Amino acid sequence: MLQFYIYVVVYFSILYIRYHAGIVTHEMLSLPKTPFLAVGLLEALGAASGMAAGAVLSGASIPILSQTFLVWQLILSVIFLRRRYKSNQLLGCLLVAIGVIITVASGSGASVSLKGSGIFWPLLMITSFLFQAADTVLKEIIFLDAAKKLKGGTVDLFVVNSFGSAYQAFFICLLLPLLSKLWGVPFHLLPTYIRDGAACFLNIGSLSAGCEGAPLLPLLFVIVNMAFNISLLHLLKMSSAVVSCLASTFSVPLSIYAFTLPLPYIGVASSLPAGFVAGAAVLVAGLFLYCLTPLQSPPEQSQPPQLLQG
Repeated sequence: MLQFYIYVVVYFSILYIRYHAGIVTHEMLSLPKTPFLAVGLLEALGAASGMAAGAVLSGASIPILSQTFLVWQLILSVIFLRRRYKSNQLLGCLLVAIGVIITVASGSGASVSLKGSGIFWPLLMITSFLFQAADTVLKEIIFLDAAKKLKGGTVDLFVVNSFGSAYQAFFICLLLPLLSKLWGVPFHLLPTYIRDGAACFLNIGSLSAGCEGAPLLPLLFVIVNMAFNISLLHLLKMSSAVVSCLASTFSVPLSIYAFTLPLPYIGVASSLPAGFVAGAAVLVAGLFLYCLTPLQSPPEQSQPPQLLQG
């Protein structure tokens, strides 16, 4: 929970500095805020459902399920950006989906397996990536629409990140009753739960179990995650949501490998069954097949629907 508000403070601080440096203009800040409101809502829904499912699923299974993100982006890009894809790109997408299915059917080794967690939590995680895919497609539309409003200029990344994160934090607060139910924490005990979580994050107070490595590891996670998100948003601005997604998928083999190593603070290393590895291999093959041919039409030639004014 605390990380969302850290993002807001950091992003707006950078935005303030860039505004006074002349990088961010008044015209950028005057863009309609309704799209940023939608971005915040999608990010909040994605984060809430992802956190709930991630608490149950094994760490090694999450990078595989996350590849449904590509499937959602292809579907949403066709619907909202009117993109068309070649046969090898669609076949690559199909292989990604098959890789996910093989993985779900095989389980995830010695830790909490996908089979053991039932069908609800994997589906909830997949739904969280639907929200995230819709978020990235909407951001691409924002960049394309801003280029028209700014007469060929581009909106600064931190305008999108700052307002999107602010609305995300707002909607996370509204979703707290639902989150408390998913977490199994009575709503009246939620303030204590959040307070204890903040104390664990900062490694202060009497809490110690499960807080090993704090505050260095949580802060390192926040820093790396922010750098990762900014890099992907920059790539999205320069290319497209699907290309940005494909670039992030190279973390999949690394993530799988990392969870099989006896690294500090990671707990018992996962032991991956053959079916899980086979699913990952099919998934990566699909990604490479997709990359063989670029998008038929570059993003700047797309004609996105007009955004709501607000």
